[in-house]
Amino acid sequence: MAYKISYFNFPKLLFSHPSSKTHLFKAISVSTLATRQPTPRKKKTFSHIFQECSNQTSLNPGKQAHCKMIVSGFVPTVFVANCLIQLYIKCGDLGYANKVFDKMSQRDVVSWNAMVFGNASNGMMGIAKRYFDDMPEKDVISWNSLISGYLKNGECLKSILVFVEMGRVGVGFDWTTFAVVLKSCAVLEDVDAGIQVHGVAVKIAFDKDVVTGSALVDMYGKCRRLDDSIKFFYRMSEKNWVSWSAAIAGCVQNDKFIKGVEFFKEMQRESIGASQSTYASVFRLCAGFSAFRLGRQLHGHALKTNFASDLIVGTAILDMYAKCGSMTEAQKIFNLFPIHNLQSFNAIIVGYAQSDDQAIRALHLFQHLLESDLGFDEISLSGAFSACAVIKGYLEGVQVHALAVKTTCESNICVTNTILDMYGKSGALAEACRVFYEMERRDAISWNAIIAAHEQNRNEEATLSHFVSMLHSGMEPDEFTYGSVLKACAGQKALNYGMEVHNRIIKSGIGFHSFVASALVDMYCKCGMMEEAEKIHDRIEQQTMVCWNAIISGFSLQKESEEAQKFFSRMLGMGVNPDHFTYATVLDTCANLATVGLGKQIHAQIIKLELQSDAYICSTLVDMYSKCGNMHDSKLIFEKATNRDFVTWNAMICGYAQHGLGEEALQIFEDMIVKNVTPNHATFVSVLRACAHIGLVDKGWHYFGLMSSDYGLAPQLEHYSCMVDIMGRAGQVDEALSLINDMPFEPDDVIWRTLLSTCKIHGNVEVAEKVADSLLQLDPQDSSAYILLSNIYADAGMWEKVSDMRKIMRYNKLKKEPGCSWIEIKDEIHAFLVGEKAHPRCKQIYDTLGILADEMRCIVDDIDFFA
Repeated sequence: MAYKISYFNFPKLLFSHPSSKTHLFKAISVSTLATRQPTPRKKKTFSHIFQECSNQTSLNPGKQAHCKMIVSGFVPTVFVANCLIQLYIKCGDLGYANKVFDKMSQRDVVSWNAMVFGNASNGMMGIAKRYFDDMPEKDVISWNSLISGYLKNGECLKSILVFVEMGRVGVGFDWTTFAVVLKSCAVLEDVDAGIQVHGVAVKIAFDKDVVTGSALVDMYGKCRRLDDSIKFFYRMSEKNWVSWSAAIAGCVQNDKFIKGVEFFKEMQRESIGASQSTYASVFRLCAGFSAFRLGRQLHGHALKTNFASDLIVGTAILDMYAKCGSMTEAQKIFNLFPIHNLQSFNAIIVGYAQSDDQAIRALHLFQHLLESDLGFDEISLSGAFSACAVIKGYLEGVQVHALAVKTTCESNICVTNTILDMYGKSGALAEACRVFYEMERRDAISWNAIIAAHEQNRNEEATLSHFVSMLHSGMEPDEFTYGSVLKACAGQKALNYGMEVHNRIIKSGIGFHSFVASALVDMYCKCGMMEEAEKIHDRIEQQTMVCWNAIISGFSLQKESEEAQKFFSRMLGMGVNPDHFTYATVLDTCANLATVGLGKQIHAQIIKLELQSDAYICSTLVDMYSKCGNMHDSKLIFEKATNRDFVTWNAMICGYAQHGLGEEALQIFEDMIVKNVTPNHATFVSVLRACAHIGLVDKGWHYFGLMSSDYGLAPQLEHYSCMVDIMGRAGQVDEALSLINDMPFEPDDVIWRTLLSTCKIHGNVEVAEKVADSLLQLDPQDSSAYILLSNIYADAGMWEKVSDMRKIMRYNKLKKEPGCSWIEIKDEIHAFLVGEKAHPRCKQIYDTLGILADEMRCIVDDIDFFA
């Protein structure tokens, strides 16, 4: 059936619904009929079809139109051919674009520019450059196409060099030229090149142009010259949303988050409409300083302006919630997306990877990403490796590593650094070292990761040697490097090395960053330099919870419990809220001092904050009450605990053992086994002590053997010491001595002193002399050895030897350490040494003690009378 179509209604039919591909197909069919009629308007019709297909990136309809044009015998003009080339370039079919270009009998500058731009846009810079070089005539668009092509393909230096060549040959610049070349300077963070380009723009008055001006604001911001960026921004006579967005993005880049928020508020006051990129930058600002409340307000603002549904803005909102630690909100945003792209997946994966208690969900989402057709990139892999590091998932990490190797992403330094970190945190130190030594290029993060890996795996010597190697490589340490190195110094009690590191920190100008300062405090505490630790703590400008924890735990570690409690009071007075670690440490000091009153106050605060379910705190509460003699409350807390780990069980067993309740301790141990909680070395120490208290020699040997046979735990020196105590109490002194001599390691002073004490119980002088001799060889100034041996001689009636012991002690100027008792009254500790008269109420105390002693003598006399 033939159609008669007049020229006047043909274009109307063709473009009646330009957004519909169905109408395009109809238009192509009608166009075929129209070409059969003698009309001089064919070239316009085909050009319109090609342009419409290009606008809608409709490749197949465009190809059909191209086919119809060839069949019709129509010879395209340069303009029609250019439209067809643009169509194929826009749809990504460079092969057909090249064919059309090659068949053109005549070409103009637009034809050549299209081929340069098309190849450059699709990453074919070599071909684009050949087309550019072959051009008989070049204009500013030709040069801009090449400059932007190099920028798009990451060859920013070449982009700048083309700009220089462009100026040399005398081609005039336009705003696009400046915008693109300044972007190249920004990407390279080459501020010197940027300043020179700025000078050229000023010379030809292009710095007044809003596009060039915005590009200059962006360049200075990205080159870490925020002050220059802001100064130029305020000098701009005309600003648009691009200018404001560039200023805000510069604040993000330079970590000036509050300034960026102020810019956004000022932008709103100026009634400048925010764009997609503006919102994205603002949400990055909130993410940068964890401004959750502000982020929520801005989220509401974005909802009102209908930007929240935009995928890029939505992804930035998701990222903001994730970095503020609100994964519930982040997940809600993710679920609301009608479609997901790689960026939204990356944001949620990285968010979960940084969340200690939900890191496994990052791996689940990574698996979903792999099952989609979105692919993955370096950010996805880095998030997956970070999640593996958090959960210490070595096997999962190995699988993701294999994926990285297959896709060559392993060569990316950011990915390699996360692989290194993952192996280090998973305890696979050998693999971490292999990855590090195979790296072609290392940055500060690489060095930090390997140093941290050795420190986390208690390989302090290697930590320090890698730190020295880092310095020799010319890499400058940062606060994270110093944190790991100071921990290694603390672990080795390497005071001199630690002081050298401290000196380097001062010279580096890092200052008392709270993270580094806390590590310094911890190092000095563990090296016993409490005065120096206190000085550093007091000099910290912003004393965070971590800083307070370092000094409090330091005093607790050095058994200066009263000082630890004083610092805890100061911490509360400064308005710093303790965390579970602070409470656990202070409870430990209460246990050491038997200050049950303060312990109960802290317990009440823990209940108020709903922290009692924390396994660490629960364990310290059990321990505190048991050491304060309150086994009833200790057991009550233990029974109420919903999350008992081996530490909680150990605390309960130890409490019973210390109170001589051996049977109860052993029953708790049996319950622990029934509950499938695996005991550790500390568990068996408490179990063996319980056996010692109730004289169960056979049971003691049974549990001693159970360690290695059932749990693969090699007995340590402390376990042998417990066995010596068990055997010694049972009178098996000679056997205990044989056990010490047969041990796989050298005995220490504790085990010899344990056996010497049992020699006194059983009056075994012969063994006592051997033991005392061994003990004094370890420490000739140990007064307890002389006193114990002297008492053993006295019990045996060997008075000459008692006299000899006292002479030796006088000659060596040895004195017995005076005994000490203390009592807590109204939250204050009162300590008393034997014979001390320094207490202000000393006379009243001794008078009262005298009265009590008289009353006790009367009670004894009454008992004797009735007997």
